[in-house]
Amino acid sequence: MDHGPGYLSRKDDYLKRMKRIEGQVRGIERMIENDTYCIDVLTQVSAVTKALQAVALGLVDEHMSHCVLDAARAGGPEAEAKLREASDAIRRLVKS
Repeated sequence: MDHGPGYLSRKDDYLKRMKRIEGQVRGIERMIENDTYCIDVLTQVSAVTKALQAVALGLVDEHMSHCVLDAARAGGPEAEAKLREASDAIRRLVKS
C-alpha cells in the first residue's frame, strides 16, 4: 500500500527550502573565506540549523500523518514497524 513518501504533496516546498538552506551554507563558507567575525558566522550556523530542524519536523509530521497512519489503519506487523521507525527517527532528531 505504498503510495510514495508522505511528503510527496509538498515535495516542491521541501526542495525550495533545501535550496535556500544550501544558499545559506554557501554564504557561511564565503563568510569563513572572508575571515568574518566568528560570532557572525555562528549566528548564520544557528539559522541554518533551525532551518534544517524545521524541515526535519515537517518531514516527521508528514510521515506520521501519512505513512504511519496508513500502516496503523492496516494493522499487523507493518504498523508496529512504522511506529518503531518513527520513534527511532524522532529519537535521532532529539539527540542531534
